[in-house]
Amino acid sequence: MIQSMTGFGKSEAEFCNKKVTVEIKSLNSKQMDITTRIPTTYRDKEMEIRNLLFQTLERGKVDFTINIDFAGKSSPNRLNASIIESYCNDVRDISEKLGIPLPADWFSTILLLPEAIKTEISETDEEEWNYLKAAVESAVGNLLAFRTQEGKMLEKLFIEKINAIKNLSKQIETLEQERIEIISRNIVTSLQTLDIQYDKNRFEQELIYYIDRLDVNEEKNRLANHLKYFLETLSSEKSQGRKLGFIAQEIGREINTLGSKSNHAGMQKIVVQMKDELEQIKEQILNVL
Repeated sequence: MIQSMTGFGKSEAEFCNKKVTVEIKSLNSKQMDITTRIPTTYRDKEMEIRNLLFQTLERGKVDFTINIDFAGKSSPNRLNASIIESYCNDVRDISEKLGIPLPADWFSTILLLPEAIKTEISETDEEEWNYLKAAVESAVGNLLAFRTQEGKMLEKLFIEKINAIKNLSKQIETLEQERIEIISRNIVTSLQTLDIQYDKNRFEQELIYYIDRLDVNEEKNRLANHLKYFLETLSSEKSQGRKLGFIAQEIGREINTLGSKSNHAGMQKIVVQMKDELEQIKEQILNVL
């Protein structure tokens, strides 16, 4: 069953006085492209998290985020008293030298200056990492479930469009005999108009050769095989986004050849409809894993 590359997964875990929220978003991409926003507290676990994402998500543009909410006094952020004192002294000195009045609320301004707030970094112990890893795996599982649900919708769309192309291909068969008769009649009419003497036997041979060049049975057979192969690939156990894209290209080639050989207004109209159905397939294949 196919999966979409588009998905979202979220999970939460609590450890001591921390509430950890893990969010994963994914969009379509030719390769695996991971962007992470991980708090400094868990930075030492980033490579393990990335490896987990690579192994399970395979492909897509992935946005991974961990947020931490601290309860009570458990936050690792602390005011850097020595740095703040130094900033205060510098502000007073500059105020006196330049004759600039001190700001009314300058404390909040100082807190925005570099290193005014420091973060106490501690290594993640094994117990906390197990809680965090379980939250990451749960978020990944939720994202995969989302991808599977989206994949079912895409599969339904693909089957509908492939069947539409099949039905349109069958409509071509009803016009083929009419097309040959029209071509033969037009050539004869043109010769009669020009009042040219010609050998009827030779004319019939040339006409058969010309009509044989416009025969589309081979293209229809190849098209039918490609459509069948597309549906078989669609129902395989592993998601085959790239392979489906290649098959769609082959379907497009056969449809284009049918259009160039049709030489009939009704058949060309059907070919345009087939191209429209195929274009919708190609647009959505970009989202398939």
